[in-house]
Amino acid sequence: MKAHVKNYLSLTKRDWNGITVLLVLIAVTLAAPYVYQWFSKDNTININEFNTAITQLNKSGYFKQSKDSPSQVNVALAKFDPNTTTPKRWQELGLSERQAHTITNYIAKGGSFRKATDLKKIYGVTPADYQRLAPYITINAEVEKRPVVVELNSSDSSALTLVNGIGGAFANRIINYRERLGGYVNKEQLKEVFGMDELKYREIAPQVKVNPARIRKIAINSITFDKLRLMPYLNYKQVNAII
Repeated sequence: MKAHVKNYLSLTKRDWNGITVLLVLIAVTLAAPYVYQWFSKDNTININEFNTAITQLNKSGYFKQSKDSPSQVNVALAKFDPNTTTPKRWQELGLSERQAHTITNYIAKGGSFRKATDLKKIYGVTPADYQRLAPYITINAEVEKRPVVVELNSSDSSALTLVNGIGGAFANRIINYRERLGGYVNKEQLKEVFGMDELKYREIAPQVKVNPARIRKIAINSITFDKLRLMPYLNYKQVNAII
């Protein structure tokens, strides 16, 4: 028994050489960071030279203001109604061209601001932007009292979040299901969205509407199996039979 165990645990010269090489590699790997730190010295930055270089770059016009980061020098803050403000005026208020386009696109799709905090829900408007503009926001009394009614087939996630009871995650689910369907025929289809129970549907239903004309119909003679498979009303066998 002892002889068997001894033979099992014994190492050949080749084994010993392999173990030695492995130990040397481990030691080198562990020591490498310390050796690098010993021979590598950090360069000290001369702050005066750095400031001089920055000044020269500014004078040469190297740092240019991008359209997404507007200069705040000429910002003209004054009372404004976000429901009627033009893209040019949004930029005068300190927003970028892209932010202004997002807001005006939202208004064009039937969206509206009923209260100042609705501006925070617009994609691209930062908390800092809102804090700066909030004191100057005025909402027309008629718009303020008007209930939100969002069209399901054309609204983006920012518009859907203006509906009481719909947050960002729920808005994305509604849009994803709309893409699978090709559009909503009626608002009752919201009950098919994951997580939508009867109570939540009753809360949301008065605030949404459906325009069936915006439905994207299926080109049944040319659609592929993979795309038709996304249709939630067809199972695998039905899709396969149609194709």
